[in-house]
Amino acid sequence: MKETAIILKEKGIMSTLEDRSAERRKRIVANRAFSHEEAETWDLDYWQQLGPESRLSALVAIHEDVELAQSAHTAATRGRD
Repeated sequence: MKETAIILKEKGIMSTLEDRSAERRKRIVANRAFSHEEAETWDLDYWQQLGPESRLSALVAIHEDVELAQSAHTAATRGRD
């Protein structure tokens, strides 16, 4: 299995979490807003510039993060009652 992963990565078919994280850091866009209204306007403009695939991917990632956080919280609080 490990050999298959190495071959796929060499062919550019598969990437590691570290590879994807490095690529994502290259694409990070930041903004400094001086009011909530300015931040909301910038945020709306940003998301409208992205295609539907990117917006859906971001939504899925958020849901996965929430699920992971809830699972961690459940595991951490289990047995405290």
